[in-house]
Amino acid sequence: MDKRNDQSSEKSKTKIVQDEKISVNNQPTIGKKEAPISIVEFGDYKCPSCKEWGETIYPQLVKDYIESGKASFSYINVLFHGDESTLAALASESVYKNHPESFWQFHKAIYEAQPDVQIHDNPWVTVEKMEEIATKTVPSLDLNKFREDLSSRSSRLESVKMDAALVEKYNVTLTPTIAVNGVILENPFDYTSIKKQIEKELTQ
Repeated sequence: MDKRNDQSSEKSKTKIVQDEKISVNNQPTIGKKEAPISIVEFGDYKCPSCKEWGETIYPQLVKDYIESGKASFSYINVLFHGDESTLAALASESVYKNHPESFWQFHKAIYEAQPDVQIHDNPWVTVEKMEEIATKTVPSLDLNKFREDLSSRSSRLESVKMDAALVEKYNVTLTPTIAVNGVILENPFDYTSIKKQIEKELTQ
């Protein structure tokens, strides 16, 4: 998992329990927003572990809980990889605000475009790459508006700043960080533990 900076192994194992669900107002969400379970991912489009989580764990959550209406899933941007993370986040915010029906296709395609882990630190998130992905995944894309959002960085920057504030508020130091009704899980790749936490929340 990606880290903001070097953290002690002890801290990385800490489970943080919040008093209430994480606020996902104005965040992309799939599933019923009134579902009893709110699953939140703090993710970074440059993070190889986020890509892996999205390919292995997320589909199981969709099948077991989101499609049944028991849970919703929301995504919050993390910017641990600097300018490239910010550019990808701005692109996703632009699609979400202007073409929300296409957000999840665009979101998935960014991760699919992520290169092999051995070279993921090499620059690959560019304006041209984001335009290429958006053109393929957003049928109603307003390309001029999309380019404006990426070039000026003004109209969508506030949304990205809101995400950064949530990262700070919940002390997110690893990506992906997964929370179930405000409980930040120790190991986001342990699907048994995720299910256990969800089932526990469903009985409360």
